[in-house]
Amino acid sequence: MITLYALISAVLRSRFRFYVVIIITHYSLFITHYAQAQTLTFTGDILLDRGVRHRINAIGIDGLFTPEIDSIFAHSDIVVGNLECPATDLHTPAMKQFVFRANPEWLYDLRRHGITHLNLANNHSVDQRRGGLISTAENCRKAGIVPVGMGENMQEAVQPVLLQPSTLHLQPIYLFSTLQLPLENFTYLPDQYSVSQESIDSLCQRIHQLRTAEPSAYIIVCPHWGIEHTTQPTPWQRRHAHALIDAGADIIIGHHTHTLQSIEHYKEKPIYYSIGNFIFDQTKPINTRACMVQIRIAPTSVEVETIPVEIRRCVPYVISE
Repeated sequence: MITLYALISAVLRSRFRFYVVIIITHYSLFITHYAQAQTLTFTGDILLDRGVRHRINAIGIDGLFTPEIDSIFAHSDIVVGNLECPATDLHTPAMKQFVFRANPEWLYDLRRHGITHLNLANNHSVDQRRGGLISTAENCRKAGIVPVGMGENMQEAVQPVLLQPSTLHLQPIYLFSTLQLPLENFTYLPDQYSVSQESIDSLCQRIHQLRTAEPSAYIIVCPHWGIEHTTQPTPWQRRHAHALIDAGADIIIGHHTHTLQSIEHYKEKPIYYSIGNFIFDQTKPINTRACMVQIRIAPTSVEVETIPVEIRRCVPYVISE
């Protein structure tokens, strides 16, 4: 019986050996290209309280994830969501209009469904005050999730997170998470535990420094900004987004408005002003249309895909536009 090795040797000795070598070479390049690629998926706001809490009690937290969402997450190396509530056992509500709190054990379920990173640079991370923020970050780590957009002081909170270190075939991938809104009834103390909250000028300077130090880096910026329940960014958001791109950002993926806002390309760089909700209890049509953003970074290319989402009874469903 002829062996596979003998068959390949015979083909290579034949007059077709040139074509075989070409095919093998191209196949190797194809495998190298896609084997080294990194797929990153970004979702909008994740609320695990209020109406969503009632939904979890009714159908279980697994019911919040459809097979299509699970498949997208399973085929992603990194999944980043915006956690719109503290996940803590502390009950120390801040004096503000909307105050949320999630059960910390639910973080393990988020991780089991594929979420790897949670942004805490938003206006609800401090709903259970500073202790709740600290507790949430610790609970994320215990569940195997990386909290981003916070730190033991402001200097640490504003540092970019390295999502993918530089390799032989891939550039490093960095994420800047930033809150571009004032916090309600929360004292700004830069020397204490806090969320990432700095001026746009400071953020641009930080991005420019990173771009200068690592020219090949892929830089993602996730700002929590804008005016709630609107479908278009404000003029200042556009100015700030363009400044972030000018400073060296490759893509901007925003949230906070609870709506899907316009998508713009500036200097061939995509700007998602707001990707809307993800797991949320708001029911008006303006609040149930959203998207996920998927970035596929390969050795020689970067592809960005918009995945439309519709939220029905707190559950996100992938739809075709």
